[in-house]
Amino acid sequence: MASSRRQSQRVVLFAAAAALLLSGGTAVAAPPSAEPSFSGGEAQPVFNAAEAVREDVWVRAPIDSDRDGKDDEVHVQVVRPAGAKGKLPVVYQASPYFSGGNDVANHNVDVELYVPPGARDPRSALPPGLPPGPMRGRATEELATAGITLREGRITWQYEDYFLSRGFAVMYGESLGTGKSTGCPTSGGRNETVGSKAPIDWLNGRAQARDAQGKPVAARWATGKVGMMGVSYNGTLPIAVASTGVQGLEAIVPIGAISNWYDYYRANGAVVAPGTYQGEDTDVLAKYVYTRADRNICKPIIDELERKQDRVTGDYGPFWDERNYLNEVGKVRAAVLSVHGLNDFNVKTLQATQWYQAVTKANVPHKIWLHQSGHTDPIGLRKQEWLRTVNRWFSRYLLGQNNGIDLEPRSTVQREDKSWVDEADWPAPGTMTATTIFQPGGRQTGGLVPGGPMGVGAVSESLDDDATKLASQLVAAQSSPNRLAYLSKAAKTPLRVSGTVEVNLGVAFKRQAANVTALLVDRAPDGSSRIVTRGWTDPQNRDAIDKTTPIKPGEEYRINVKMQPHDYVLAKGHRLGIVILSSDNEYTLRPKPGPGFTVNLGTTRVALPIVGGQPALNAAIG
Repeated sequence: MASSRRQSQRVVLFAAAAALLLSGGTAVAAPPSAEPSFSGGEAQPVFNAAEAVREDVWVRAPIDSDRDGKDDEVHVQVVRPAGAKGKLPVVYQASPYFSGGNDVANHNVDVELYVPPGARDPRSALPPGLPPGPMRGRATEELATAGITLREGRITWQYEDYFLSRGFAVMYGESLGTGKSTGCPTSGGRNETVGSKAPIDWLNGRAQARDAQGKPVAARWATGKVGMMGVSYNGTLPIAVASTGVQGLEAIVPIGAISNWYDYYRANGAVVAPGTYQGEDTDVLAKYVYTRADRNICKPIIDELERKQDRVTGDYGPFWDERNYLNEVGKVRAAVLSVHGLNDFNVKTLQATQWYQAVTKANVPHKIWLHQSGHTDPIGLRKQEWLRTVNRWFSRYLLGQNNGIDLEPRSTVQREDKSWVDEADWPAPGTMTATTIFQPGGRQTGGLVPGGPMGVGAVSESLDDDATKLASQLVAAQSSPNRLAYLSKAAKTPLRVSGTVEVNLGVAFKRQAANVTALLVDRAPDGSSRIVTRGWTDPQNRDAIDKTTPIKPGEEYRINVKMQPHDYVLAKGHRLGIVILSSDNEYTLRPKPGPGFTVNLGTTRVALPIVGGQPALNAAIG
């Protein structure tokens, strides 16, 4: 009889799943007592998400970041399917945005660059900061990107019903210093990691929690297995928590996420903004998300961020090292499904690719999706295949389904025509370094040709700095004294770049400080141009990112500019280009227009990661 009842129950479960799959909706009914069901290694929708149980708890975190003499508390909202038979795994999203944001002024970026030994402070006697407009609505944008809605104290997510109906509980955690949590926001600091980790410890019986009345709450319904997932800051916190090696975190899905905060607000010693947030920095972001009820207790902590982040030299130091999760990649045990937009210049592609390569080297289970959009969730690009992928990822690592996703090609890349390609790994198999050199004419259009050890000889070309001009304007100009442009012949065959483009320049500067910017460009047959990717550096950090070394005007230096990693196919008939400029209006600090620098073409080389290497490059543009 017992066997017969179990068989009958399975029939009901599979019938419910089949009905849902046919309808394309959420399960509307479930047995009084249900348990997860699978087809092809994917969890099936057999639970009634409409009858979910929702509760608020406050988890104690072992840190006192607001310095009030008490452990911080993390406000957590848990939603779990009713009628679940047995314990449940959890899909967990931590965020500083669940309670909105504040109007905050960004830093002024129209400043002169730092010159050692710091005889003048470039922040003095300058115009006031930019108006608060650029930071207004950031939380609204981030929540919209993440598919989060807030209503009458209820946090909901576009994935919530999907996971609930398949037997996962969903948990939301408000980052320290935000909403109903205590503690302070510190833009990637250790306390935020500790705070986001605490709910996982609670699910595993290692941390205490209380309800609104102060009564202890235990997560007896939880298996202790957790997957973290989110976009942007909500995707960064999973990386931070995974870097602690916390027991119970089995898988993470970071989407458009930060792996090293230095690379979010700096680039090789240069103060560089996230795209569309020119002038933002760690202190500005912390002030923006500081939404807890006590509006004063965290002000001294946030003031410390402003002092320690160093917008003057841009050097790497202990402040940034605390926010570099790559340092602890050896502790990571959670399987990593990383997702990033190839055209995301808010959280730039380096964040995903350096994390992916680090976890690969650490032998952590890994997979990557790269798409052609910007700072967004892939559910809006390829919904059914994406849901199937994330379902199988969590079913494999949270529910123990040996569905083979860990044995499949690790890389999924969306091509320029919006098609998708699965490959063994990323960068693309067969990628090798190919070299090009510049030919004279950069103020109009110089040449970009395959090159080896021999260059064009002692030929130098110079540019002046004008930060008032957009990079796109300089690229489109037929000639300009403010940039040097070098273009190849029209490609005879398609040419694929997969990885990081590096420009190694011989440069003599006309002033004691400068920005150096390099762009990879696609010039179409109709004359229009597209900036594919770009990179920046402070030449004062030519020896190390944590060390400022003075520049002597007129002396030639080796300056290496690494662009943001990319995967791009140059179409047949298009021309590949490298454009060099000094300040980048939308990203770097912007000194007054003036003398720039001279590039020695004879000692300058461009290293391109080409599928097929030098032979493929030669065949395409030689």
